[in-house]
Amino acid sequence: MESYSVKPHTRVKRGGNRATYDKAVIDAILDEATMCHVGGVVDGLPVVQPNLHWRVDDVLYIHGSVKNGLIRSILEQGKVCITVSILDGLVMARSAFHHSVNYRSVMLFGTPELVEDEVEKKRVLDALLEKTHKGRSLTARPPNTNELRATTVIGVRIEEVSAKVRAGAPIDDAEDHALPVWAGVIPVSSVRGEPIQDALQQEAGIEVGELV
Repeated sequence: MESYSVKPHTRVKRGGNRATYDKAVIDAILDEATMCHVGGVVDGLPVVQPNLHWRVDDVLYIHGSVKNGLIRSILEQGKVCITVSILDGLVMARSAFHHSVNYRSVMLFGTPELVEDEVEKKRVLDALLEKTHKGRSLTARPPNTNELRATTVIGVRIEEVSAKVRAGAPIDDAEDHALPVWAGVIPVSSVRGEPIQDALQQEAGIEVGELV
């Protein structure tokens, strides 16, 4: 079992029994989750923004407009914090205090590195499309020069990282076990629905078919 080293920033102090540094677990959470939250400081104030993220080997990527203030700030300061979370269930306890959620989360600290080489930038952005839907990078029009210039792509090496996971039933106090209150877990999951075709495709003569 390969694990990431525990660093000062990544040592989980609160709820340490739920912490894991297992590489396979962390990679799986990063790959399953669609969105992350990027944290940094802009004009002296803490700022957190949602973003799409994707992993290529041991690097986590995010992207945004070249005019994005947070993107510019984390590059200038040379540090960033990125969090990812997946909600798996609502934990319904017998007491209000012990209600919780089942979840899988990752917190990553690192040095943001700008992807400048055009070939590498296209390769990395193709990986984002592939995460969205397998084979999509082969069918969508690739970004042109102006679109590439308007997009900032940042990679953060996955090194200073930790995960926390909660699973299972509610943990009630012994004296509450006999209370006439329903307790258990309400599962929560994200699923993809049936694709809704763009009306313009019908005008162009493109028939409804399998999304590729």
